Amino acid sequence: MRRKFILTALAVASLTALSACAVYDRVQRLQYATSLFSGKEQYKNFARIPEMFPVSTVQAADELKDWPVGKSIKLPSSFTHLDKEQSTDLFLEDTDTVGLLVLHYGKIKYENYWLTGGENVQWPSWSVAKSYVSALVGIAIHDGLIGSVQDPVTDYLPELVGTGYDDVSIEDILQMSSGARWNEDYSDSKSDINRLGRIIALGGSLDKFIATIGPDIKPGSFNRYNSADTQVLGRLLVKVSGISLSNYMEQKLWRPLGGEQDGYWLIDNKGMEMAFAGFHATARDYARIGELYRNKGQLDGKQILPENWVQASTTATKPHLLSGKNPASNNEFGYGYQWWLLDGDEGEFTAMGVYNQFVYVNPAKDVVIVKLSANSEFGVRDDQSSYRDQETISLLRQISKTVDQAEE
Repeated sequence: MRRKFILTALAVASLTALSACAVYDRVQRLQYATSLFSGKEQYKNFARIPEMFPVSTVQAADELKDWPVGKSIKLPSSFTHLDKEQSTDLFLEDTDTVGLLVLHYGKIKYENYWLTGGENVQWPSWSVAKSYVSALVGIAIHDGLIGSVQDPVTDYLPELVGTGYDDVSIEDILQMSSGARWNEDYSDSKSDINRLGRIIALGGSLDKFIATIGPDIKPGSFNRYNSADTQVLGRLLVKVSGISLSNYMEQKLWRPLGGEQDGYWLIDNKGMEMAFAGFHATARDYARIGELYRNKGQLDGKQILPENWVQASTTATKPHLLSGKNPASNNEFGYGYQWWLLDGDEGEFTAMGVYNQFVYVNPAKDVVIVKLSANSEFGVRDDQSSYRDQETISLLRQISKTVDQAEE
């Protein structure tokens, strides 16, 4: 009897401890979620997100390939944005930069880390993840899992019939032109993007959420940034591949690219990845997708991603996708297949995430730059003054010019 009592007491104690841990985790996640876009410093939180939240692992490659190292450069002391000269060091500090990596012809020319960053630190990609999802859609089409970008997404996801994605082409979704009803205002705690993001912290289903989004405007007529569009693409990849997004990424992109470190993807209660923003990796591994696109889908002579997909992804093919003051867009950057397109004659494009995450590619100068950050001011106001994306582009362009003019 005494033994039975002891076993029962131990079981109760274990359950109580587990329950307490679950409550603590939930409180910790909620505190983190409510701190986003509030002006609070985030660099300590961002370095440990995979420890705080459930994740799936994208395993590193078996055969690792070290980056070749070229002659190092010094960063330009200043750069000009809107005719105003700014200090490079001060800007990097102001935007809570944790890592900066510069490649020229695939060789590391500059690498540095600050705050909680580091060569082996997996940092949140935020919307840089969208560009990975786009690449995977291109691979799925090449492999015959998806017929064409012109196919309606509901041919593959009938559960979205009757929603804002009913009969919308995969291409319109890739180009952030689905026409689905959406509000991506980070400063509004009740906006669609914040409600979608809180699913990871509070629990729930990302798949169920996207099925609640209704129609708004004609698909393919307006470029409105919509993170749910990428979540739909993530769901599409899971459906056609029959495996998780993490596993598909690992098999088709991460390991073929030679990922040095494991990547991590935030998942919901059902195991679905936060496709639009939940991927984590190191700066060196983020650089690999930039190099892949700089080399038109090739790595070491092997075509990992179809060249025509790279071209389509980095070209504005319709008027509402053009950069500049565009009445048919709510962005001044141009847009391709989940890549941002820059003005000018050098064919620049970039993956870009909140809090100043960048994988910038300048094909004309054969430069790839990764900037990882935790800009605490990001999203406190719904305007570019808190985002500082345009300023960052000016800095990256100056670094690109400096690299191109330096002697090897």
